[in-house]
Amino acid sequence: MQTQKPLTLVDPQNGNLAFKIFSYNDDSHFDHVQRNNYYTVIINLSGGGKLKSDFSTYDFSGQVLMCFSPYQPFMINADDDLSGVILNFHPDFFCIHLHQKEVACNGVLFNNIYQPPFITLAEKDIASFLNIIEQMQIEMQNAALAQYELLISYLKIFLINGSRLRVEQSPMASAEISGLKEPFVLQSLKNALEENFKTKHSPAEYADLLNISPKALAKITKNHFNKTLTNMIAERIVIEAKRELYLTSKPVKSIAYELGFNDEFYFSRFFKNNADVSPQLYRETVGFAKAEA
Repeated sequence: MQTQKPLTLVDPQNGNLAFKIFSYNDDSHFDHVQRNNYYTVIINLSGGGKLKSDFSTYDFSGQVLMCFSPYQPFMINADDDLSGVILNFHPDFFCIHLHQKEVACNGVLFNNIYQPPFITLAEKDIASFLNIIEQMQIEMQNAALAQYELLISYLKIFLINGSRLRVEQSPMASAEISGLKEPFVLQSLKNALEENFKTKHSPAEYADLLNISPKALAKITKNHFNKTLTNMIAERIVIEAKRELYLTSKPVKSIAYELGFNDEFYFSRFFKNNADVSPQLYRETVGFAKAEA
């Protein structure tokens, strides 16, 4: 893909980034920890290295699609020259929560604590994604009637295609193929975490629920998800907190209580330790009560 100048749309109301497309030919953009207040989608076309995201490190190479949510930390240490293209979009431009029924990428491409934040791409996938990006670039360079609406339509198609690929590359299916002994335990853990993360915050409580020793559960979790159960619980709580901060005008104290924290200040410290930003600053920079507006 040819290198092009970055194309950027700015929100006229606040002057912040709304939508951006740019290409890269090395790792200089990724050689420090990224914590952006917008979504980041990376199509890596060549090269590889180590991706550090949240609490885990992953090896990747070649053609992959990577997706990161606002304030989700990530960093890439390249083993060889990287090249690809990046899409950035702010939740005010397109909110994956509000469009979940249409696009279904929340919990699939973004905010998925059970899978690596990237998927492998075949040549046909690359061709499809780059074709959509080309249409976006043309539209951004020739502003016309309903430009935002058309760009959002292209973005929806892009994200739907990515979600379909993610579903095709199901980790539970691959776990069974690779001969993993614990697919049932893994699925039971996912179900237990989704049902209880608001009230149960310790690994021991999940070990009790699954009738398995804490040590055995810790080993299974680390081997399959490449992170500790403590980290997974924290990530799931923060994902829900971010959703509430963005979509509602609830006071932070109310959100904390709903997530099982009796102390608002303890919750705020917990959130900042895991999101690297306070709940209030997250709300101010990512969004506020969009569903209620």
